[in-house]
This record gives sequence, C-alpha cells and structure tokens, in this order.
Amino acid sequence: MLLSAFPVLLLVTSIGSGLLYQRTENDIFKVLAIASAVACLMWGLVIAHWSIHLLGLILLLKLRTPLYKAIEVKVSDR
Repeated sequence: MLLSAFPVLLLVTSIGSGLLYQRTENDIFKVLAIASAVACLMWGLVIAHWSIHLLGLILLLKLRTPLYKAIEVKVSDR
C-alpha cells in the first residue's frame, strides 16, 4: 500500500520544496529546496508507472514548439 502512495508523496515533497524556495531569502535554503525538489521529481519519475511516462511523452509531443517555420516556395508553372 505504501509503495503506490510513494510517488504521490514525492510529488508533494517537490511541490512543498518549490513553495519553500519562493518564500525563503537565505541562499543555502534556496539551494537545498531546489536540490530536494529535483531529487524528488527524478526519483518519482523513476518509480512511476509506465502510463505516467506515456502521458508525459504525449504532453511533451503536443506542447512542443516547432523549431523551424514553414517556408513557402514558389514554383514556376511551365
């Protein structure tokens, strides 16, 4: 039972670290909050179910910005 709740706990911890980062003015606490948020997000993604990975991939593919703009090329008609 705890194994299925562990990714949720990691997500809550990373969100809490992000909120702590926004509220603190001391540099060492900012670094610690960012490091714990990154570690919790990475660990949470490692132990996540494959459906979460698939959902993240679909979101990344839908939300990405195109690297190149389409160029219109005029072709002469002979």
